[in-house]
Amino acid sequence: MDFQIYGVSNLFIFTVILLFSIATATLQENQNATFAKPTTSAPQINSNSILVALLDSHYTELSELVEKALLLQTLEEAVSKHNITIFAPKNEALERDLDPEFKRFLLEPGNLRSLQNLLLFHMIPTRIVSNQWPARVHATLYPGDENVNVEEKNGEKMVSSAVIIKQDDIIKPDGVIHGIERVLIPKSVQQDFNTRRSLRSISAVLPEGAPEVDPRTHRLKKPAPVPAGTPPVLPVYDALAPGPSLAPAPAPGPGGPHHHFDGESQVKDFIQTLVHYGGYNELADILVNLTSLATEMGKLVSEGYVLTVLAPNDEAMTKLTTDQLSEPGAPEQIMYYHIIPEYQTEESMYNAVRRFGKVKYDTLRLPHKVVAEEADGSVKFGAGEEGAYLFDPDIYTDGRISVQGVDGVLFPIEEIKVAPVAKVVAKPRRGKLMEVVCGTLGSFAFASCH
Repeated sequence: MDFQIYGVSNLFIFTVILLFSIATATLQENQNATFAKPTTSAPQINSNSILVALLDSHYTELSELVEKALLLQTLEEAVSKHNITIFAPKNEALERDLDPEFKRFLLEPGNLRSLQNLLLFHMIPTRIVSNQWPARVHATLYPGDENVNVEEKNGEKMVSSAVIIKQDDIIKPDGVIHGIERVLIPKSVQQDFNTRRSLRSISAVLPEGAPEVDPRTHRLKKPAPVPAGTPPVLPVYDALAPGPSLAPAPAPGPGGPHHHFDGESQVKDFIQTLVHYGGYNELADILVNLTSLATEMGKLVSEGYVLTVLAPNDEAMTKLTTDQLSEPGAPEQIMYYHIIPEYQTEESMYNAVRRFGKVKYDTLRLPHKVVAEEADGSVKFGAGEEGAYLFDPDIYTDGRISVQGVDGVLFPIEEIKVAPVAKVVAKPRRGKLMEVVCGTLGSFAFASCH
């Protein structure tokens, strides 16, 4: 009897333990299921991370570029896997020392990949402090094949061609930041920039006319072959505002999905160049805000035409009176007279005036032309005191748009109307021989000469 009670007690205890184990396992599974989702999400970065320190550091230009390049998530994943070393260029290297045209190229939305590659080229997937400075080549977070050379020369620690000016500037458990004097540019990014700036990538391509439909057969007419080097079919004046039946098709070019010229981007580039160059803000304001000339110029360039803009500087624009700008369409007419439908540079115009003395260039303000001549070793436009000198040559030249800065606003020479002078008609005079004959005959009274 005691044995049975003892056996029942053991059985009861075993059952309780088994149930407790099952409940514990179930609770553990529920907890795992509950916290399974956060483990698959993006890695969490604590406040002591090197990324947080970078965003809060005095390297404001670099941290701003990292945010613009949308690299925070990529760097968080890199830090969660391994430590990193960041070679941070000083603010002056990114703000003043960097080529403005190259920086503008990096900040364009279409060149986001180049900006990301440039920034990742400054980061190494390992933690290197100054007392453990290795002299060897390191792979970077940049996805290309280029690496950086970490070395020490003449007592100075260097990474590639940049000198470390602040060693161990910021040290965190998951990384370190060293300050460097200049920006490291990978070859692929430099090549992308050179290709964008090279004239070969934006070289002109002959325009092709729009397809025509034969009204009798309702089939496309075969276009006549166009010889190589033929200029656009329509003159530039007709292309300014063509009618519905005369609108030419966009010329094929290297940009865009259909290989058409992107004239609007080029016009935007040269206006930004004017603003960054300084001293031409008034002209940029007229082109963009007061008129629709920027859009019209973009359409012209998209259709294969070339333009030369004589850009008056701000000092010259401030001399314009209210009467000169108050008439309807006055800003457009003034600017049309400063646009030449040819591609001219400072060298080509100076050579022309040196050779021919005076040269007349067509303008978009028909039928007026602008006169150019040599003066004081430069090119002078216009006549008399109203002329303007070539002041800032070749501000922008890309093969299709040329911008030449002048120190005055040009106006066409008005035709002087001269009052007609009354024409005096002389009486017909007899010949000398006839006078002698009449005099002789009159003396004999044979005849009289009337």
